Amino acid sequence: MVEATEFPHLANRYQVMGVPRSVINEDFHLEGAAPEPMVLEKIREALSAGVED
Repeated sequence: MVEATEFPHLANRYQVMGVPRSVINEDFHLEGAAPEPMVLEKIREALSAGVED
């Protein structure tokens, strides 16, 4: 977890427009308070993208 106001360079890097913003493996993200199944699906998506490389 990073406080966007204390680390604006990271907020800019990850294009934080609202909080919370969860970033997974640099390329996948979720905006807002996502339900657990949605978070798990994003994690699976990020993991499967890593396998294809």
